[in-house]
Amino acid sequence: MIISAGKNVKVHPSVKAYGKNQIGKNSIILEDVYLGYPTTKILLKIGETHLDFTHAKFKGCIIGKNAIIRSNSVIYSNVKMGNNVRTGHGVLIRENCTIGSHVMIGTNSVIENNSHIGSHVSIQSNVFIPAQTKIGDYVFMGPCVVLANDKYPVRIKRSKYIGPTLEKGVSLGAGSVILPGITIGEGSLVASNSVVTKDVPKWHLAMGAPAKMVPLKQKLRKLNKII
Repeated sequence: MIISAGKNVKVHPSVKAYGKNQIGKNSIILEDVYLGYPTTKILLKIGETHLDFTHAKFKGCIIGKNAIIRSNSVIYSNVKMGNNVRTGHGVLIRENCTIGSHVMIGTNSVIENNSHIGSHVSIQSNVFIPAQTKIGDYVFMGPCVVLANDKYPVRIKRSKYIGPTLEKGVSLGAGSVILPGITIGEGSLVASNSVVTKDVPKWHLAMGAPAKMVPLKQKLRKLNKII
C-alpha cells in the first residue's frame, strides 16, 4: 500500500505496493514497478500466520521527491531514497539500502542488500553492486562494472560479506571489476576492464589486470561533475 504521497505524484495502475510505502511530491512510478517487495524473512513470517502478503503490514520503501522509477523495477522493503533519484528499466534494489539524492541508476543494474550509496552518483547500465557496499558522493560507475563481496565463493562459510568501498569522487570505467573489501580512494580512476585486487590510494589511476596504480596528473584531480 502507499500510505503517503506528496502533491502531483503519478503512479501507473500496474504498480504493486507491498507493506507501507511513502512517495515524495512530483514523483513518477511507471509500469509494472514493485514497491516494498517483501524479503524472505517477511514472507516466511506471513506464511506462518496464513496472511495474504499483499495486505500484510511491514516497512515498505521511502522514495523522495522528484523521483522517476521506470518500468519493471523492483524496490524491496526498508529501502530509503533521497530526492531526484531516477532509474532505468528493470532495476533491482534489495532490502535495507540507503540511496542519497540526485542519483541515476541505469537499466538492469542490481544493488544488493545493506548497501549505502551517497548523493550525486551516476550508475550506468548492467552494474552489479553486492551486499555491504559503501559508495560515496560524486561517484561514477560505467556500464557492466562488477563489484564483489566474497573472495572464496561457496568454498568458505562466512558470517559476513564485505563489499568494496568507493570514496568520494571515484570513477570506474566500463567493465571494471573490484574485489571484496577493496577501498578505492577519493578521486581515483579505474580504467575500463581493469581488475582491482588491492586498495587504490586517493587521486590515483588504476589500470590493468591485476591493476597497477600511478598518481593522477594534477589536471585530473577534480571531483566528478554529477549534478
